[in-house]
Amino acid sequence: MNDPSAFTILVDVSDSGKRLDLLVASRISGCSRSVAANLIRNGKIRVQGSAKKPGYRAKTGDEICGYIPPPEPVLFKPEPIPIDILYQDDDIIVVNKQPGIVVYPAPGHYSGTLVNALLYHCPGLEGVGQESRPGIVHRLDKDTSGVMVIAKNSAAHHNLAEQFKSRRVKKKYLALVYGRMESDSGTVSLPMGRHPVHRKKMSTHSRKSRTAETTWRVRKRFDLATLVELSLKTGRTHQIRVHCAAIKHPVVGDPVYGGRKAGKSIAYDLFRSVSRQMLHAWRLEFTHPANQKTLSFEAPIPRDIGDILKLISV
Repeated sequence: MNDPSAFTILVDVSDSGKRLDLLVASRISGCSRSVAANLIRNGKIRVQGSAKKPGYRAKTGDEICGYIPPPEPVLFKPEPIPIDILYQDDDIIVVNKQPGIVVYPAPGHYSGTLVNALLYHCPGLEGVGQESRPGIVHRLDKDTSGVMVIAKNSAAHHNLAEQFKSRRVKKKYLALVYGRMESDSGTVSLPMGRHPVHRKKMSTHSRKSRTAETTWRVRKRFDLATLVELSLKTGRTHQIRVHCAAIKHPVVGDPVYGGRKAGKSIAYDLFRSVSRQMLHAWRLEFTHPANQKTLSFEAPIPRDIGDILKLISV
């Protein structure tokens, strides 16, 4: 083939039995497993001319043909958006993400994201990790506030990504949940996956679930709500929000998993003024990617959560 972005792989005995996405990623330079999986799903990589799933097990003699489309042009630029920097050095920057800001650009959010702000405050961040999310090794939901660590170079990015993958990073959250929790502490061990009907939601009743574990302890009880501290053993999308809803104590203000339900009391009427889920990434502990020292950072409770706590303490 004359097109340098087109390729053909003939599967031999050594590659027989491998997942298709892993095989392509290992044989095509600069093609990650996630990129390969997306191309396979979209029919841009085929086996014997037929579309397959990323998990298809290759067989000896299979002919894999594909096309790697050119990278999409970068649609986001540095923007002078204020960010709350808790710490930074040559390798990392730790920020207290404010609620309401998307972490990285995506359809519908190509500007005004945390990445746009980071590109302005940390020149040279381009090229660290994935092109669309430079420096990012973990994320928080748009309306979740709190501590995030960002890598400032490729070595730090790889190291931190491995720490998150191996679950060596310790994450603690604070959440205000509906209802008065009677027990002082507990653990939620409910597997999670995509909701069987609403594909943008996660669920504990998914057809394809992955293990998920959240531990919690009560920080303070109120008449109709409880402030809890939560620790994640796994890091599934929307994990805390889904697990809290599953035990009938949804996060106050959560519009997706039941947090906006209003009771008949005046106290619940007060909660209607809440504009986002009352969830805060309070503490993050990890190993510095360069000097291997243990670092721990805390983000103070944001004003909106503090105001609600004062309101319901009266």
